[in-house]
Amino acid sequence: MTSAEENCIIDSLQNLYFLINSKFGSCAGVSPSRLRLLQQLYSADEISQTALQKELQIDSAAITRHLKQLEADGVVTRRMNPDDNRVTLVQLTDHGRQQIVTYQEEKIRFTAHMLQGFSEEKQQQLSSMIHRLQTNIQDYEGVNDK
Repeated sequence: MTSAEENCIIDSLQNLYFLINSKFGSCAGVSPSRLRLLQQLYSADEISQTALQKELQIDSAAITRHLKQLEADGVVTRRMNPDDNRVTLVQLTDHGRQQIVTYQEEKIRFTAHMLQGFSEEKQQQLSSMIHRLQTNIQDYEGVNDK
């Protein structure tokens, strides 16, 4: 494979990422990154903002922006840890838990539509290839990583 063809693959993956973000966000009313954050909160009873940030691998300013907006929308609550007021604890509200169920249902519909025309075997192959790409990327040590 030539470097031009390899560049085409990464360009296609980036375009696919932006298309999914845009289309899913308009269908569900929530961006995939915010949905990921909400899913993490859904699986935890309560979590520190720092732990949530590390789990999602996003910077502290971004997690703060997301949580402030979600708090204003009544989806999450934040409070200081009574044992350590330097730690902010976050959890979904009842309204937030209802919202995440709705978002998850839309994600299922969106994914089914996205994979329309792919046999089960092709879907499994695609899943395996995506997993392999993720592993390869995580293992990559570029010039700035050394």
